Amino acid sequence: MIEIRNLSKTYNQHQALSSVNLRISTGIFGLLGPNGAGKSTLMRIMATLMKPSTGDVFIDSLSINAHPEKVRRMIGYLPQHFHVYPQLTPIEILDYVGVMKGLTNKQERKEQILHWLHEVNLTSKANDKLKTFSHGMKQRVGIAQAFMGNPKLIVLDEPTVGLDPEERLRFRNLLSKEALNKSILLSTHVVTDIESSCYELAVLKKGELILDATVDQLKERACGKVWEGIVPPGYLENLAEDTILSSEHRGTTIHARVLAEEKPFNGAVMLDPNLEDGYLALLGGTSS
Repeated sequence: MIEIRNLSKTYNQHQALSSVNLRISTGIFGLLGPNGAGKSTLMRIMATLMKPSTGDVFIDSLSINAHPEKVRRMIGYLPQHFHVYPQLTPIEILDYVGVMKGLTNKQERKEQILHWLHEVNLTSKANDKLKTFSHGMKQRVGIAQAFMGNPKLIVLDEPTVGLDPEERLRFRNLLSKEALNKSILLSTHVVTDIESSCYELAVLKKGELILDATVDQLKERACGKVWEGIVPPGYLENLAEDTILSSEHRGTTIHARVLAEEKPFNGAVMLDPNLEDGYLALLGGTSS
């Protein structure tokens, strides 16, 4: 069980987090929020890379403030921007992380390295230098190192950036397997990743927790508000941008999905909302 209690962070007179309280149990927990909402700050605090101004985080009742070194060995962390020495190979990186996680047995460390490289589809690149890797391949090394040492909590900040559709699917399947006995905190702008992987989620906005709910409960925020149809000429030009969910030209007509409290135009059909619809409805129609 992961418990976040009254967590706040202020720096340079900016309130990045304000009295955040959350409980995260075993499984995959999604974290959403606009840019600048405080997601990365929260994850850096949980990964013991940043101290909170007030409050605490407990991992299996162990305080990150009182026991940061012990907690660090219980955590796997993928930062938003994963950078390592380009001269290193995936095996060398994972070996180093394994040592830092307390895997002193060489054979055990080797077995874990080979296992995680297989899981992220990099076995054939195990001895290649990272300077030869694409961004997506580097990201997969970052995912692998986060799982080294069998941590109780995995903190993943924008993990699917740079992954192609096939690797994103592989990643989702990996999360599903590992979530059976771990707590995984997944922060991403790719709402479909959360919709397909998570049951519970939280939404941050301007450093405050504005929702702690299930995926279905967030979808319900847009129930009765999502409409689709062929829009009349000039309709979109007179519509506020934050009410347009999507639009596309189909021949000589424009089909649009619109967020509205009432039927917005003749011929509009009400749709069942998806997670992104509910998210935008919660934020007032905008994610910025």
